[in-house]
Amino acid sequence: MNPSDPVAQLQALAERFDRLAEQHRRVLEENRSLRQGQEQLVAERAALLNKNEQARSRVEAMITRLKSLEHNA
Repeated sequence: MNPSDPVAQLQALAERFDRLAEQHRRVLEENRSLRQGQEQLVAERAALLNKNEQARSRVEAMITRLKSLEHNA
């Protein structure tokens, strides 16, 4: 490529632009995918915290019933 050839310079610039545009598209897609994964993990965490709280409540209720049975026996 002749550095003073404007057609060659324009062609090189167009190729560089195409590469950058493709890289930008890939980064946007990766970002979208990561955000979607994060949302899914947040939802899973909330569900697990809820299940944990339900289990804790059940265990506490069982302990209370057992103590009540101990005192009544």
